[in-house]
Amino acid sequence: MLTRSTEALIEQSLLYPGGFLSPLEIEDAVARALAEDLGRAGDVTSIATVPIGTPSRTVLAARKAGTIAGLPLVAACFRKLSPEIELRPVARDGDAVNAGAVLMHIEGDARAVLSAERVALNFLGHLSGVATLTAAYVKAAAGKTRICCTRKTTPSLRALEKYAVRCGGGFNHRFGLDDAILIKDNHVAVAGGIRAVLERARAHAGHLVKIEIEVDSLSQLREVLDCGLADVVLIDNFGVADMKTAVAMVGGKLVIEASGGITLDTIPAIAATGVDYASSGALTHSAPNLDVGLDIEM
Repeated sequence: MLTRSTEALIEQSLLYPGGFLSPLEIEDAVARALAEDLGRAGDVTSIATVPIGTPSRTVLAARKAGTIAGLPLVAACFRKLSPEIELRPVARDGDAVNAGAVLMHIEGDARAVLSAERVALNFLGHLSGVATLTAAYVKAAAGKTRICCTRKTTPSLRALEKYAVRCGGGFNHRFGLDDAILIKDNHVAVAGGIRAVLERARAHAGHLVKIEIEVDSLSQLREVLDCGLADVVLIDNFGVADMKTAVAMVGGKLVIEASGGITLDTIPAIAATGVDYASSGALTHSAPNLDVGLDIEM
């Protein structure tokens, strides 16, 4: 279990104010990752080479410039192995930092620091990579459309990766299949057409459940508008010219999400069409790891 002091550190000192990870989510992810790495016998290298009680002073730093996400997990990794470790954060999640920036000072049991190091850096590097890529997309969109992620996430890490997207200034799409009704092309094909699938969805949905439907042509968009049963339309793999036409056709009656072909090169033109959201699976499945490291000072 996380100690009360660790929970306070996570909640008060490190969490990015635009997002939230519950202590239970952090504890679960960290416990599973440490168990995977420590295995049955623990860190045999550190046990063999570092005497019990050896102190250490360590600096956590960014090797490259980027946007930080995952410091709460770093804190939990170290405190899980040694509750007495002292953590002094310099940065917080959501911060844009330069190469070489110090993120946290860590003092305490050297064995615990060395044993938790790789898991802590794996979390921080991956999530900061997601936040950094998201921030680049947000910058390219220039405030004209909201950038959001998808369900194309690493199994069992979805909550963490979606949190990292928030740290980068993006927005979250649904967290799972139970969040909202999103009708894709295969649902339309199985149900027998756009009107049929929307009528079934509307009959099933509660008053708080949104209905989004994917279309791949302007003619399908016209069918959706004629039905009047959707809340959001996902225009998939539209060219910029067709996106502009789609925005004009919708006329503010539906929220428009663009998907497919959303890259850093294409997002400026896509954002300029007036779509409300642009979603990209690349934010989570293709984000490069941000290089971060731990340096022993003693």
